[in-house]
Amino acid sequence: MLQQGWCMQLCIVNNDEQKITTMARLKALNPDEATGKTKELFNVIQSKLGVVPNMMRTMGNSPALLQSYLNLNDTLAHGILGAKNGELLALAISENNSCNYCVSAHSYIGEKLVHIDANTLVNARNGKSADAKTDAALKFANTLVDKKGLVNDSDVDTVKAAGFTDGEIGEIVGHVALNILTNYFNNTADTEIDFPVTKPLPAIEA
Repeated sequence: MLQQGWCMQLCIVNNDEQKITTMARLKALNPDEATGKTKELFNVIQSKLGVVPNMMRTMGNSPALLQSYLNLNDTLAHGILGAKNGELLALAISENNSCNYCVSAHSYIGEKLVHIDANTLVNARNGKSADAKTDAALKFANTLVDKKGLVNDSDVDTVKAAGFTDGEIGEIVGHVALNILTNYFNNTADTEIDFPVTKPLPAIEA
């Protein structure tokens, strides 16, 4: 979820009018009551973010899952594609997978921490960009999601023609995998959104 690395301070929403309160299907652990490896991971997250977001608190039920997520997220954040592309990919993929938690989180992070303008964020949710190369990356990512990874020669040739190297294409696949993990996890858990809630696209576009 946090594509810029995760050494940053997040402002998690406490205003009940700005967040969606649901009966989550999986329990978000209280960091003050966590023990063992989960407590160790929560302490690291708290020291870097200033808070433990609900997704990570819920992942903490399985320290193996939480550790795996943190490792992959942090590694990709230091990859070739960079923070901005990571956030735009996350928005395109999360919108495609109907993950309200992730769309809200990445909209906030993209605007406040990566400083991406609102129009670019909305375009990314629609799987497009005014920049031709970025547009090709978002379309390829959504093609991977739509085809469940079974892309063809033409799909790969198209993203290569946009200027992406084999390594960069590999990272796009990595971002798809990372976001499928967080999307599916949050959709399964019905995680309470603790970021400013992003409106559905039809409501924005109306």
